[in-house]
Amino acid sequence: MSSGLFITFEGIDGSGKSTQAKMLVERLMADGLSVLHTREPGGSDGAEEIRQLLLTGDPDRWSAETEILLFTAARRDHLEKVIEPATERGDIVISDRFADSTRVYQGATRGDLRPMVDRLHEQMIGREPDLTFIVDMDPQKALSRGLARGSGEDRFEDFGLGFQETLRHGFLSLARDFQDRCVVIDGDRAAEQIAAEILAHVMDRL
Repeated sequence: MSSGLFITFEGIDGSGKSTQAKMLVERLMADGLSVLHTREPGGSDGAEEIRQLLLTGDPDRWSAETEILLFTAARRDHLEKVIEPATERGDIVISDRFADSTRVYQGATRGDLRPMVDRLHEQMIGREPDLTFIVDMDPQKALSRGLARGSGEDRFEDFGLGFQETLRHGFLSLARDFQDRCVVIDGDRAAEQIAAEILAHVMDRL
């Protein structure tokens, strides 16, 4: 490959997207491809510090506007330090979340802030994934799964079921907006069955 491929996984909390990202990484590496697995918020040293500010504590700890600024700062560091160097080397970068999460979590669910999110993204990030998998799942099942993890990073799960239902609609709407790169995946199936569908899409792209 002359240039890398940037793949992202999106979806509501507990949808299984992180599991699918990991399974894809393992399969592509087993095929001898150079793959970098990363996540947001996080992925670089500075962004991981910001992650702790965003994902822990009281649900009302930050306003939506402050969250947007923190996520954008973390994403900029992640892009500079990790994503761009890897894709320039020709690696496949697989990220558990990217800008689409901010478009939905802050831009679509916590006030009419999508224009603000889009302006900041254009000015400070300026990059979209080559391929995005949106793992779709029933919000009630996903929320139960997410809270059961007990990760300590459950600030957004604590907003409740109504918030998760709004998120789901936001991601499905986003898939319609970015049909050139977004693929909606039915997440209410066996993990291996989901992984096989995702791999087929990736191999078509490669």
